[in-house]
Amino acid sequence: MPDPDKPNEKPIDSRILVDAVAEVKEMGRDGMAHPSTRPVLTGAAVGAVAGWILPVIPLGLGLVAGAGYMLYKRIRP
Repeated sequence: MPDPDKPNEKPIDSRILVDAVAEVKEMGRDGMAHPSTRPVLTGAAVGAVAGWILPVIPLGLGLVAGAGYMLYKRIRP
């Protein structure tokens, strides 16, 4: 919770969406040469396999969750 005495103080993760969009744009521009592309694709593959094996997680949800987790870990280590 922000301190009322400091009106310009923002939460730590207030720019996560802006940073994620910028990272995805750079990944799209640079392709496989970008350092985040391979880890994010690996996370997507692991999530898709988990969705394929586990009956409670659909394949698409696993794919998106795995890619999203790895993208988050690349932006906020």
